[in-house]
Amino acid sequence: MIKKIAFLFPGQGSQSVGMLNAFKTAPSTAGLYASAMLEAEQSLGQNLGELIENGPAESLNLTVNTQPAMLLADTLVLRAWIAAGGSAPDLAAGHSLGEYAALVAAGVLSLSEGLALVRIRAQAMQEAVPVGQGGMAAILGLSDEQVKQACLQASVDGEVAEAVNFNAPSQVVIAGSAHGVKSACEAAKALGAKRALELPVSAPFHSSLMKPASVKLAAALGQKKFSTAAFPVYNNIDVAVESDPARIQDALVRQAYGPVRWVETIQAMTSAGTTLFVECGPGKVLAGLVKRISDVPVVNIYDPDSIWAALTAEQ
Repeated sequence: MIKKIAFLFPGQGSQSVGMLNAFKTAPSTAGLYASAMLEAEQSLGQNLGELIENGPAESLNLTVNTQPAMLLADTLVLRAWIAAGGSAPDLAAGHSLGEYAALVAAGVLSLSEGLALVRIRAQAMQEAVPVGQGGMAAILGLSDEQVKQACLQASVDGEVAEAVNFNAPSQVVIAGSAHGVKSACEAAKALGAKRALELPVSAPFHSSLMKPASVKLAAALGQKKFSTAAFPVYNNIDVAVESDPARIQDALVRQAYGPVRWVETIQAMTSAGTTLFVECGPGKVLAGLVKRISDVPVVNIYDPDSIWAALTAEQ
């Protein structure tokens, strides 16, 4: 059986202070760490490494810092994997922000270009809806259609509630206006949801309230030159692989205010012949989701030790 490795890149929510410290101290990865941090500082004019290494968490968790920090982390982990002799991805996808990491991994964008873009994306998203006026919540134990029904019930009198992340069977994230999300949570509970948990986020990501942000993002994307991908990258919004730069950019714009179709993405990658999923980056969120969607094995690589363990298993 021919091996076909699909790399998955996590997004916002998987960050933590000190998440890359092992790469800085390990002799085999210290040079890669220093190079990536210098690239980030030159791109952003900010010592992102200092923030990732020492925090405070409150600053790292600000959207404008989280998004470039996670892109940097995902990219460094992949570079360390390749340097250690790991196989290059055969195909890839990223969850929300992680889609930018997948495109950087495929050579569509350089890390510097990706960092600049996600900083603009983050700023535009935060400016689109003032803090406190929007929200998100995770709904557990309902079907996709039931979650959509709860959102429809809550979307009255100008309030907004939408299903935005289809993460796993019976696990859907909703977003919208603060009151709309609260009302949708109550409607979901009435429909039998096991949990309806409001999330500690600063904006209603992937909802229609993010459309103003997409205008600024489109302008920034239009100024970048996209290269041909080295391997297929599945996008969130259409669950499609695009090669035309204009279509890739359009998908990224629509992704800002459209749903992340993660279940369908993993199903499509499984159907494409994936024999191993590799979650490439901090945390283990995506591996947990994959296990609920597909029977294909999944491993995590997030530090030098986990990379070595995965390489040993692969061999």
